[in-house]
Amino acid sequence: MSDRFDLVLSKGTVWMPGGPVETDIGVRDGRVVAFGALAGQGEQTLDCQGQDILPGVIDTQVHFREPGLEHKEDLETGTRGAVLGGVTGIFEMPNTKPGTTTAEALADKVQRAKNRAWCDFSFFIGAATDNIDTLGGLERLPGCAGIKVFMGSSTGSLLVAEDGEVARVLQQGYRRIAVHCEDEYRLKERWELVKDGAPVHMHPVWRDEETALRATQRLVRLAEAARRRVHVLHVTSAEEMAYLADHKDWATVETTPQHLTLAAPDAYDRLGSKAQMNPPIRDERHRDALWKAVAEGVVDVLGSDHAPHTLDEKAKPYPQSPSGMTGVQTLVPVMLTHVANGKLSLERFIDLTSAGPARIYNIQGKGRIALGYDADFTVIDRKASRTISDSWIASRAGWTPFDGFKTTGWPTATVVRGQIVMRDDELQGQAIGEPVRFLDTLL
Repeated sequence: MSDRFDLVLSKGTVWMPGGPVETDIGVRDGRVVAFGALAGQGEQTLDCQGQDILPGVIDTQVHFREPGLEHKEDLETGTRGAVLGGVTGIFEMPNTKPGTTTAEALADKVQRAKNRAWCDFSFFIGAATDNIDTLGGLERLPGCAGIKVFMGSSTGSLLVAEDGEVARVLQQGYRRIAVHCEDEYRLKERWELVKDGAPVHMHPVWRDEETALRATQRLVRLAEAARRRVHVLHVTSAEEMAYLADHKDWATVETTPQHLTLAAPDAYDRLGSKAQMNPPIRDERHRDALWKAVAEGVVDVLGSDHAPHTLDEKAKPYPQSPSGMTGVQTLVPVMLTHVANGKLSLERFIDLTSAGPARIYNIQGKGRIALGYDADFTVIDRKASRTISDSWIASRAGWTPFDGFKTTGWPTATVVRGQIVMRDDELQGQAIGEPVRFLDTLL
């Protein structure tokens, strides 16, 4: 075998499982094959002097809108934004048109992503009342990230609201199930508060913390009874975090950069319906509780919940305005700014965006920089001062709630399986994304 490498990443600080190491990385056939002094041994060299080389960031919650809603986003523009933001892999949600509820719909998405996705990808199958009995087989298909359940109506038509139906879902298959926890019954009870029109500030009043807590408690009780692992998406409230801290045996926890950064009422004052998402941006008491949960290890992973809508759609009067905002491209710089400000360590950021996703979903060959693993890297300059702007956003929606946000820290290169796909804010090469592989589906 040749001693030369396809790619050498040189002179950077490499964040390995044991901590930061000053070493070069040798890549061959898309995998990490060597560490050490490797100058001059690569067919291609990426000079990372003065920068940090992190395991590739994996965003385990995005909505890329294809098929059916491509005017907001598609798989090419969504993954373009991902790699421009330093993200090397994405898990995409099923509430497209049609919803991803069948083997055919999943295969269609995988086919659409080939030669168009800039990063690696996988797709959730949506649980619906008419496909529950097939979920055990569907979750094992190539390209499937697992099953997604909406316990409360959000965007799209997927909804499994009743305990009996949720219990049936939990009995199908064995992989961890991702769940949007808002209680549909309480949402309907409180719809009177906003149905005839209201300020967007009423969004967290209508979809209050009790709405989220009830669904989370119901889910965990059902999961424990079924002995099925669940993942509670975008947790937003102090009450949920306190409850979940006592139920980590079956439930893992996600929160988002938006909920860690924005707070009511200021976000609604400044952004209007651009701050509208489900579950809502809440007040500082809840934001502080989320940070406490990050510090104490309750939170397992960060997901962006990238869910774009056009400015025209967002301009509709509340509550006709749709919920959701862009996020995949801003996840890394926003969170690196929190690292710079002392809100979390870089080690914790890596755990939340690389090791955590791999641990929760049993991802094969990703989540750390180690021999034999995929050569996925997020290269960052921790000292870079930049300002996020709408004009930088690749999404078809063309806007971000972080327009004007001053960052300390920026992704300078994105490497997917040994291929440099972004360098200094420019796309490189071709869209080479492939389906993410999962250990659970090898059994």
